[in-house]
Amino acid sequence: MKTLNDWLAHLEGLHPKGQAGIELGLDRIRLVKAALGQTEFCPLITVGGTNGKGSTCAYLANIIDRAGYRVGCYSSPHILAYNERVRLNGVPVSDAALCAAFARVEAARLAAGEVSLTYFEFGTLAAWEVFAEAGVEAVVLEVGLGGRLDAVNIYEPDVSIVTGIALDHTDWLGPDRESIGFEKAGIYRAGKPAFCADPNPPQRLIDHAATIGADLRLIGRDFGFERPAAEAAENRLQWRWWCNQDGQLTRRALAYPGLRGPTQLYNAAVALAALEAIADRLPVTMQAIRPGLIETELTGRFQVVPGKPAIVLDVGHNPQAVGVLAVNLSNMGFFDRTHAVLGMLADKDIAGSLQPLKARIDHWHLATLAGPRGTTAEALAAVIRDAGLGGDIHTYDSPEAAMRAAKGAAGESDRIVAFGSFYTVAGALTALGKTA
Repeated sequence: MKTLNDWLAHLEGLHPKGQAGIELGLDRIRLVKAALGQTEFCPLITVGGTNGKGSTCAYLANIIDRAGYRVGCYSSPHILAYNERVRLNGVPVSDAALCAAFARVEAARLAAGEVSLTYFEFGTLAAWEVFAEAGVEAVVLEVGLGGRLDAVNIYEPDVSIVTGIALDHTDWLGPDRESIGFEKAGIYRAGKPAFCADPNPPQRLIDHAATIGADLRLIGRDFGFERPAAEAAENRLQWRWWCNQDGQLTRRALAYPGLRGPTQLYNAAVALAALEAIADRLPVTMQAIRPGLIETELTGRFQVVPGKPAIVLDVGHNPQAVGVLAVNLSNMGFFDRTHAVLGMLADKDIAGSLQPLKARIDHWHLATLAGPRGTTAEALAAVIRDAGLGGDIHTYDSPEAAMRAAKGAAGESDRIVAFGSFYTVAGALTALGKTA
């Protein structure tokens, strides 16, 4: 009988590039979905976007859980264990459940003519098998790459969300925000609520929604948030969400969400608006919304590890995400020195991503990331020097080694920020003896 590790090795072996293999398109996975007999059986929310989609999925799933429903959430990539990708009411599913689902997908794949599937496509089908077997009452699916041709787009959502749109994966999605916006708008459906939480949505996203007849709802026009003036002490602890649906304006004062940083209000606002749009099928109350927002936790999203020195873990790996990280670091208060533990993949805009941290880092602890997409520590060092970002530079052969060195060098009044990739955060957690 195959173990989970056996199955994951099998998935990697199905594509020459293993886990990193990407082949956009829905024809192959649609064949296997049909062979499995998979159908949509409960309210489904699909979430895409360059940044913020993981946080938005976490808010949605947590609120739905607090409302008393059985909810399945599929996200990627994982940080320490594959099981993190497939969660039932916030809990990663068991090895046994995944292995059983993988076995069913493999049987269907072979029955459909030995259809070639990527690691992500195979995992997406297996996640749906887990959710169907568990009899969930709601599903939240996070897009892996883009939207239009991403594996999760074989499922028909009741509501679709595009969060922020920025330059990332340009080799696959196009060279500018307009092209990327069009690809992400591919998860929208005719006649269904389609949300965009980007305050400056690309015109091609708007045009595509109009062309297919989606019910497009934009932040700032159809829903949004306000930060009240802080004259009263209680105002500093609350924000206001609003939504205009069917001519009825709803406003709610809420405590700030559990995930840190001002950009999280965009994610929380669109999550609440999406739930409002399907309230006839999946009603949630304020008794679910309040704790659902406050108690949401997500590894590696400006995650502050308790203790001294202060340690921040962030999976940000593109210019927009690192720009947000820089703002959040500025809001943390004073620290004597800032140590950065950094590892990045070669297909990212490394120089553009690091620019927001110019003159903000005292010591760079640079890590080589293994694998065909990884960047060496020496290559990162060259980018930092050429860009004149400042700070002393140290190189290591892994994120674990870089984090251990940073921890040894940092004083109690310093801080350490580990960022640049899910792999970097995973290595940092391992070095700290933490679990995701």
